[in-house]
Amino acid sequence: NAFDCSGLVRYVFRTAAGIDLAHYSKAQFRSADRVKLTDVQPGDLVFFLRHGAHHVGIYIGDNKFIHSPKPGQEVQIQDMRQAYWDRRFTGARRVKSPNVEQ
Repeated sequence: NAFDCSGLVRYVFRTAAGIDLAHYSKAQFRSADRVKLTDVQPGDLVFFLRHGAHHVGIYIGDNKFIHSPKPGQEVQIQDMRQAYWDRRFTGARRVKSPNVEQ
Protein backbone atom coordinates (compact mmCIF):
# COMPACT_ATOMS: atom_id res chain seq x y z
CA ASN A 1 0.00 0.00 0.00
CA ALA A 2 2.92 2.35 -0.66
CA PHE A 3 5.14 3.17 -3.64
CA ASP A 4 8.73 4.15 -4.02
CA CYS A 5 9.53 6.16 -7.17
CA SER A 6 10.30 3.26 -9.50
CA GLY A 7 7.46 1.16 -8.09
CA LEU A 8 4.98 3.90 -9.00
CA VAL A 9 6.39 4.08 -12.54
CA ARG A 10 6.24 0.31 -12.88
CA TYR A 11 2.64 0.20 -11.63
CA VAL A 12 1.48 2.98 -13.97
CA PHE A 13 3.07 1.45 -17.07
CA ARG A 14 1.77 -2.04 -16.29
CA THR A 15 -1.75 -0.81 -15.49
CA ALA A 16 -2.14 1.80 -18.24
CA ALA A 17 -0.16 0.24 -21.08
CA GLY A 18 0.49 -3.40 -20.21
CA ILE A 19 4.25 -2.74 -20.21
CA ASP A 20 6.36 -4.50 -17.60
CA LEU A 21 9.30 -2.42 -16.39
CA ALA A 22 12.00 -3.29 -13.90
CA HIS A 23 11.37 -2.11 -10.37
CA TYR A 24 14.66 -0.19 -10.02
CA SER A 25 15.18 3.29 -11.41
CA LYS A 26 18.64 2.50 -12.81
CA ALA A 27 17.23 -0.46 -14.73
CA GLN A 28 14.37 1.72 -16.04
CA PHE A 29 16.95 4.31 -17.10
CA ARG A 30 19.01 1.73 -19.01
CA SER A 31 16.05 0.01 -20.68
CA ALA A 32 14.45 3.08 -22.30
CA ASP A 33 15.54 5.33 -25.16
CA ARG A 34 17.25 8.66 -24.48
CA VAL A 35 15.13 11.77 -25.13
CA LYS A 36 16.37 15.36 -25.25
CA LEU A 37 14.73 17.60 -22.67
CA THR A 38 13.43 19.76 -25.54
CA ASP A 39 11.65 16.69 -26.98
CA VAL A 40 10.17 15.26 -23.78
CA GLN A 41 6.50 14.26 -24.04
CA PRO A 42 3.85 13.18 -21.52
CA GLY A 43 4.56 9.60 -20.52
CA ASP A 44 8.34 9.93 -20.80
CA LEU A 45 10.39 9.10 -17.74
CA VAL A 46 12.44 11.85 -16.09
CA PHE A 47 15.41 11.03 -13.86
CA PHE A 48 17.13 12.95 -11.10
CA LEU A 49 20.12 12.84 -8.75
CA ARG A 50 23.17 10.57 -8.75
CA HIS A 51 24.42 8.79 -11.86
CA GLY A 52 21.35 9.57 -13.93
CA ALA A 53 18.91 7.30 -12.25
CA HIS A 54 18.55 7.67 -8.50
CA HIS A 55 14.98 9.05 -8.68
CA VAL A 56 12.36 8.69 -11.43
CA GLY A 57 9.04 10.29 -12.28
CA ILE A 58 6.64 10.42 -15.23
CA TYR A 59 6.51 13.61 -17.28
CA ILE A 60 2.92 14.90 -17.60
CA GLY A 61 3.46 18.07 -19.65
CA ASP A 62 4.03 21.78 -18.98
CA ASN A 63 7.39 21.04 -17.26
CA LYS A 64 5.63 18.93 -14.62
CA PHE A 65 6.08 15.34 -13.52
CA ILE A 66 4.35 12.97 -11.14
CA HIS A 67 6.35 10.91 -8.67
CA SER A 68 6.40 9.15 -5.35
CA PRO A 69 8.87 10.98 -3.10
CA LYS A 70 9.35 7.88 -0.92
CA PRO A 71 7.25 5.06 0.51
CA GLY A 72 4.65 6.40 2.91
CA GLN A 73 4.41 9.85 1.32
CA GLU A 74 1.63 10.84 -1.06
CA VAL A 75 2.23 10.81 -4.80
CA GLN A 76 2.97 14.37 -5.91
CA ILE A 77 3.13 16.57 -8.98
CA GLN A 78 6.23 18.75 -9.15
CA ASP A 79 7.51 21.42 -11.53
CA MET A 80 10.87 20.51 -13.09
CA ARG A 81 11.75 24.23 -13.18
CA GLN A 82 11.91 24.40 -9.37
CA ALA A 83 15.53 24.88 -8.36
CA TYR A 84 15.68 21.58 -6.45
CA TRP A 85 14.64 19.50 -9.47
CA ASP A 86 16.35 21.64 -12.10
CA ARG A 87 19.76 21.19 -10.41
CA ARG A 88 19.26 17.43 -10.10
CA PHE A 89 17.80 16.60 -13.54
CA THR A 90 19.97 13.98 -15.22
CA GLY A 91 17.97 12.82 -18.23
CA ALA A 92 14.75 11.75 -19.87
CA ARG A 93 13.91 8.39 -21.40
CA ARG A 94 11.06 7.06 -23.55
CA VAL A 95 9.72 3.56 -23.01
CA LYS A 96 8.99 1.66 -26.20
CA SER A 97 5.65 0.00 -26.46
CA PRO A 98 6.13 -3.71 -27.21
CA ASN A 99 3.16 -3.51 -29.58
CA VAL A 100 4.62 -0.84 -31.87
CA GLU A 101 6.64 -1.81 -34.94
CA GLN A 102 9.87 0.19 -35.28
